[in-house]
Amino acid sequence: MKVASTGLELNVEERGGGNLSLVFLHYWGGSSRTWKHVTAKLAPHFRTVAIDHRGWGESDAPSDGYALADLAADAEGVIQALQLKRYVLIGHSMGGKVAQLMASRRPAGLAGLILVAPSPPQPMTMPADAREMMAGSYASRQAVEAAIDNVLTAKPLSAADREQVITDSLRGAAAAKIAWPRATSLEDITAQVGAINVPTIVVAGELDRVDSPDLLRAELLSRVPLAVMRELPGTGHLSMLESPDALVSIIEDFCLSLSGSTR
Repeated sequence: MKVASTGLELNVEERGGGNLSLVFLHYWGGSSRTWKHVTAKLAPHFRTVAIDHRGWGESDAPSDGYALADLAADAEGVIQALQLKRYVLIGHSMGGKVAQLMASRRPAGLAGLILVAPSPPQPMTMPADAREMMAGSYASRQAVEAAIDNVLTAKPLSAADREQVITDSLRGAAAAKIAWPRATSLEDITAQVGAINVPTIVVAGELDRVDSPDLLRAELLSRVPLAVMRELPGTGHLSMLESPDALVSIIEDFCLSLSGSTR
């Protein structure tokens, strides 16, 4: 369905029901359907809300406005429009950095934070030529396939999931494709994340070549007061596609551990 937020129409996939809502934010190159295996298993017990960021999936794609604050405002608008009273934010990679910014503002109704292979709060460090190579990662089918095989995954994806990743990456708007590597990933929110005051779990893939467990321990767990880490063995950056059952189990356990949590 389409939800109006910040003057845009954002595509939102909603499933299930319950007293606790789970709001999913996807990675650079993904869409709401990146979470499909996870939300399908969680929906019998929770209300799941997966958002296509602006410029991705079926959401509107403006020519600018891809800063962390813009993406956070979009998600906050969806939460308000759907009148979510109590919710957990679940963000992956780029979506994880957006979720950190949102949680640092201590919004009403936020019960917990789950960061899945999140981009850490400091600026992403890499040489300029590597950054430009990253900006072209989704320029062609061949480039996306190389990213899947050499960067994003440690386990082979099913044929259907692989095709989905390729399709979602290619269909992203040009402005969205270049904004993250050239600008948004360089934003520094290290001063803000210390204000996060809800239970937080960081889910890291043991073999993640984008945001490794060691990097997340050094740059994220050291800054977020209540954060703890869980590692997924043999898993790369796309844990929701590589190890969905294990990720679902972590999410379920976390949500049911929240004080006063009910399905």
